[in-house]
Formats: sequence, C-alpha cells, structure tokens
Amino acid sequence: MSQILTLFETDSLKDDTLDETLRYLTDYSPKDKPWDIHRAQAQQVEGLYQQTVYDALANRIRGCTGYLGFGWEADPNTGEAHLKLKLARFCRVRHCPVCQWRRALMWRARFLKAIPHIEARHPTSKWVLLTLTVRNCPLSELRDTLKHMNESWHRLLKRVEFASNVQGWIRTTEVTQGRDGSAHPHFHVLMLMRPSYFTRNYVKQARWAELWKECARLDYTPVIDIHTVKARGGDSGETPLRRAVMETLKYSVKPSDLTLSRDWLLELTRQVYKLKFVASGGVLKDVLRENEESDEDLMLLDEGGDSGDPVLHFEWKRQVKRYVKAVDKPVSVAHPNMEAS
Repeated sequence: MSQILTLFETDSLKDDTLDETLRYLTDYSPKDKPWDIHRAQAQQVEGLYQQTVYDALANRIRGCTGYLGFGWEADPNTGEAHLKLKLARFCRVRHCPVCQWRRALMWRARFLKAIPHIEARHPTSKWVLLTLTVRNCPLSELRDTLKHMNESWHRLLKRVEFASNVQGWIRTTEVTQGRDGSAHPHFHVLMLMRPSYFTRNYVKQARWAELWKECARLDYTPVIDIHTVKARGGDSGETPLRRAVMETLKYSVKPSDLTLSRDWLLELTRQVYKLKFVASGGVLKDVLRENEESDEDLMLLDEGGDSGDPVLHFEWKRQVKRYVKAVDKPVSVAHPNMEAS
C-alpha cells in the first residue's frame, strides 16, 4: 500500500513550525477555497475509515492531493491572471470528497464542451430534467434497492412514452441519509427530447409518476419531478442548462452525510461497492466518457491553456486544515494505491 512519499528536498513546513508568516493557497486565489473545504472533509472521511476493514481506503485518502502545483494563466477574455492546477495526485476512492468533487467538475466540463455539437445536430430539440425516487430503505437494503431501481429504469426505457420522445439521456444516482439513518436513493436524469414531445406527444407529470410506479412495481405512487430546462427571470444564455447539468452531475453522496456517522459510512461503502452511479444512452451515449479518469482528467487539463510546469506549490497541513505554500519544489510524487473501491 503506497502513499504520498517524501516530496520535498527539505521538510521545512512541519505542523509544529506553523506561524503567521506562512502563506495559504487562498491568499493567492480566494476562488480556490473549495480545495480547503473538500480536503478537510476528506480528512474526516479518512479518520472514519481508520482502524476498520476499510483502513486501506483511509491510507489512500491520506495520500490524496497532499501537494498541489499551480501555474499562472491569463483569462482569455479579461487578461486577468489566475492560478491553474498543473500537478496533483488523486486516490480515486469513491467516497473521497476531493475526488468526488473533481469527478463532478470533470463530467460537467466534458458535457458542457459537447453541448454545442449536440445542439447543432439537434437544433429543435429541448432539454428536460427528470428526478425519480422511491421510498427510503434501510441502509442494509440499499444495494438490493439500487439493483431494483436499475432494473426498473431499463423497463422504463422500453415504454413508448420514453422511447418515442427521448433522443438521449444521462442518468446519475444520488443517495442521501434520512433522519432515521435510512437511505434515500434517487435518479437525476437529463434528457434531450424530440420537438414532438412538447406538442402532440406531451407526457404530464402524473403520467411519468404512473410509468415509474409501473416499471418499479411499487404499491404506492412515487414522488417524481420533471420540468423543461428553460430560462427563469433574469437568466440568459446557457445559464438554465448549466444549472441543470450541475444538478445532474454532482456528488453521489453529500459530504455532510459521509461524515455524520462511522457506522453509516462503513455500511454505505459495503452496499455500493463497484456499483455504477452514472449511465447514458441514445445520442448522449458515452459523452461523459465515464471510464476515462486519469489524474490529468481530474485536474481538468483538457480545458486548454498552457501545459507548462507548475510554479507555485502548496502542501496540505492537517493541523490547520489548509493548503500552505511550500518552500521547496517537489522532487517526485508517488501515487496512492489505485485498487478498486
């Protein structure tokens, strides 16, 4: 089991030597505050995994993004300089809050980049956001519930109301924690709809609920939500679609849920082991490239810009829970273990 090894020629930033003269990542770039937030959450998850059957995951998370390298780039529109991530190593543990956050950013970037091409090929189609739920289940039954929901989804794909209207779809799974410790699994689905859906083939929300009830073989009417992605008051441009993409492609479990209880986290990890939480179909099939996830992908290096070496390095300081400017340049970065999780 490898972790981040010795990365700096001199170790001058020990926790017990911290003082007010040190500079933080957020001093250079306030917009990068999420790094501190998510890395602190990852440290909490690491602590919950420690000395359990998932101690190996704790070790991997401990070695995740311990050092970050940034370069300066100019905004192409304003010319203003900003930091761009150039170096990082990720553990890719499913419930690591840092990796979960970066994975969502990666998927969003890929999807938003593909939108102009998709809409050029389907200029009269429109986007619809669908949320499908079932009642909360005991956490110990989550795996079976998710498998049942996936089977139900495949039945829904074959229904005429879906097949005749939906040209392409992206579906993500989210699990939230109930107040009683139960699990609330649900699907977020972004769908590209044929123009005829909004005229002669329109399906009302009550009918969508009925379809999901039938496909999931439920003895109750489930709560569902469906709405067209369109501008609200004050919106312009791609804002409505971007908002829908952010709602669909986000965390699979809220970081706040991950850190509430060790028992809940451990059972959740057992229940969702190797389950897929992202799927796509139709004209949107593989637009997210779900199986492509390198460190470079999670750094969003394909967004363009200068690919040069980093000039500023920051080290995660566990005591203060912030990224602190490193004095010396990193020599090498050993990768956290990449076993499946």
